[in-house]
Amino acid sequence: MLRDARLILGKDLRIERRARVATNQVAPFAILVLVLFAFALDPDRGILERATAGLFWVAVLLSTVLAVQRAYALETTDGLADALRLSGIEPAAVFLGKTAALVLQLLALEAILLVGVAVLYTVDLSGPALLAVTCLAATLGLAAAGSLYGVLAAGLRVRETLLPLLLLPVVAPVLIGATRAFESALQGTPGEGWPWCGLLAIFAAIYVAFGMLAFGSLMEEL
Repeated sequence: MLRDARLILGKDLRIERRARVATNQVAPFAILVLVLFAFALDPDRGILERATAGLFWVAVLLSTVLAVQRAYALETTDGLADALRLSGIEPAAVFLGKTAALVLQLLALEAILLVGVAVLYTVDLSGPALLAVTCLAATLGLAAAGSLYGVLAAGLRVRETLLPLLLLPVVAPVLIGATRAFESALQGTPGEGWPWCGLLAIFAAIYVAFGMLAFGSLMEEL
């Protein structure tokens, strides 16, 4: 299974390297979101600093929706979904590979956004260990949920509008936990943020386990 998952991971990353959608579209969109918030809240720097964690994860969440739509739009063109089913690769391996590809892309995006937050919002990125673990756990949860609901929405005609409606309520706990953990790190009280990281890890494990079980039946609808 892990070997097949690496094949799917390599396929998605090669497609992204050639198309550069994350580099040319998703990353500029996320940075633009941060810039717009910076201009909107600039008159009151206190509000901007207090809202930094939430704004960061809102930008990540919106970018996740775009990345998931892109990842599964490829599978629904030119019979690629049929070829994937006939390849003999286990659906769980497909899920793990696509989730891993999304995780790597989102982590790279988050590194860029952290620099943008430090520059635009003039915040001190204290608690680097808590920030790193939060990004890893929250990104895994977002990617796993995105992969599961991405394949669900991909088989429908209204997938562009249905995916956000399906995904956003499910990842709301991840968004809340990541925001609280980030707030603790940025405020210099990392001890208060680690329990939120534990909650993020639990949700990530649930999403991954459920995705491995349900992905096969959902992939049949592609």
